[in-house]
Amino acid sequence: MFVFNLVFWLGGCGLFGVGVWLSFSQAEFSSLPLSFPSLSAANLLLVAGGVTMVTGFLGCLGALKEQRCLLFMFFLILLLLVLTEAVLMLVIHIYQDKLDSRAQDELKEGMQRYKSDPGLQKSWDNVQKMFKCCGVSNKTDWWDVLEGALPASCCSVGTDPCVDGWTEPCYQKARQWLLDNIPSVLVFGLCIGVVQIMALVFSILMYCQIRCAEKDLD
Repeated sequence: MFVFNLVFWLGGCGLFGVGVWLSFSQAEFSSLPLSFPSLSAANLLLVAGGVTMVTGFLGCLGALKEQRCLLFMFFLILLLLVLTEAVLMLVIHIYQDKLDSRAQDELKEGMQRYKSDPGLQKSWDNVQKMFKCCGVSNKTDWWDVLEGALPASCCSVGTDPCVDGWTEPCYQKARQWLLDNIPSVLVFGLCIGVVQIMALVFSILMYCQIRCAEKDLD
């Protein structure tokens, strides 16, 4: 039980670490709404990693001290975590198109502050230069914001004014970049899921054994 919870805790540290890395690597996009794919993934990993670390610590402590209260608390928190993960994955799978549409709408609304918000302007310029893209869904997204013009970051470096920008949409390029770099994280997450299920079984078994032992002592 202790070994499984130690592995579980280390897995939480790994998830949290990946979330921190993703946050720092995407810090130049920090002024964009959290609906931006890589920023959303970073926050999800930070939350999941933090909860996993706390839960794993409770499990380790409960196993060492053989405290039924700690084991039961660990079981409940872990059960809620597993159910939340399952529901979240199901919701994302079912409503993927709606979530994508809403995220793009939020990003387009944020674009309206491009001229008045230096931080947002810098973030959008960094995104478009990095992914060689223009706009959320296409370059025409900028026409209402900049009165028919395009930001210089929509074209190759040194092209100013930008007349005919990149045709690829930034949301899809950022989403694809995330999908291309996430397989190892998904495999790691699957391993953590297996450990979670086994930890649930072992914790309730240990809880029952301690309870039986206490009854025999009485």
